[in-house]
Order: sequence, then structure tokens, then C-alpha cells
Amino acid sequence: MTDRIKVLLVDDEQLIRGGLAILLGSFEDIEIVGEATSGKEAAIFCQHNPVDVVLMDIRMPDSNGIEGTELIKAAHPQIKVLILTTFQDVEYIAQSMQLGASGYLLKDSSHEEIHEGIRIVFNDNVVLDGKISQAMLSNHSNFQSKSFNGKDFNLSEKEIKLILLIASGLNNQEISDTLYLSIGTVKNNISTILNKLDLRDRTQLAIFAYENGLMN
Repeated sequence: MTDRIKVLLVDDEQLIRGGLAILLGSFEDIEIVGEATSGKEAAIFCQHNPVDVVLMDIRMPDSNGIEGTELIKAAHPQIKVLILTTFQDVEYIAQSMQLGASGYLLKDSSHEEIHEGIRIVFNDNVVLDGKISQAMLSNHSNFQSKSFNGKDFNLSEKEIKLILLIASGLNNQEISDTLYLSIGTVKNNISTILNKLDLRDRTQLAIFAYENGLMN
């Protein structure tokens, strides 16, 4: 068997950490290497121990997940951070992504979903929970940063809107229904955007949206 994915659990509630440790520890490809109660404590743990993925709560009283993400990614860019969040935390999600988090899942996700999320970010991809992403769209009337100019990237307004829908977690069928376009047209438009931005896939496109302030 290949080496197991080394996971650090970060949450200020011991009951949650313990439950996650039991559930995730049942998967053969996961090794729970430690637990932390704050973002700073997680960063310190990563300084002294091998960690592949940090599964981190975003709201913690002493040092939250945003600070923890910033500290960990600054010192250890190879470590992946997967945020556990709730619908009440949507205002923090764009910040954590811009600081280097590889995605976010709802705290009430099944252990199978969390396990799959860990595997996805470990393999250099992004996890975007569709329910949270749609909540972000609902809670903000204008995602486009005032400093972002689509002309700088040769992007039309329609292409910018399509990027936002992808970053919000919508699949091709949902984008097709939203924009009243055929799935074939959606796929062609996505390919055109990827070529313009020299990106590999829709996960890189989602990161582009966060890094350039489109999801602020």
C-alpha cells in the first residue's frame, strides 16, 4: 500500500476532533497525525511534524482558520488546507481561498465526503461545496472586485459571469440552465476561457476567481 495521507485535525471542540479522528481513521489511506485547537497551534504543529492535509475549522476563538491558513501556507506551501465551514461563515471563505486554502466543505458533510475531499486536495485539486458556493452568490450582490478589469485578461462580461458560476460550484448542466445555453456551448465557452487564461481545468479557473478578487 502507498503511504497514507497525513492529516492534522484542527477544531476548538474536542468532541468534533475526536469524532473526525474516529471516522477518518477508519479509511486505510488516511493517517491522523495530530490534533490542534487553533490556527496558531496548527501552524506550530506543522513546523515540527510531517503533514499533508490540514482539515481546519474556520471559526475558533484563539486563532481562527483564516490566520491558520495564512501561517501554514506561508511557511509550508506544499501542505494543503481544507476548510470545514457552515452557511454562517461564507464571508470568510474567499479570504481563506486567497490565502491558499484548497477548498471548503460543510461541517455536516458525511465522513465519506470529507474523506473524498481530503483525497482531492491531496492530489492538487480544489474542493468547492456547491451548497456553500450558492450561498455565497445569494449573500453578495456583486462579486466582481472594483480593481478587476476583464479587459486585462481579454474576458467579456459573459465570460466573467461564467467564471463566477464555475467558482460557485455549479456544474455544466446547472450553468446551462442558468445562462439558457446548450451544454455544448457552455463547454466551448469554458474551453475558450481556459485557453485565454492559460489554465488547465475548471478547478484552476475557480482559484483564478478567488485570487483575482472576483469572489470578494
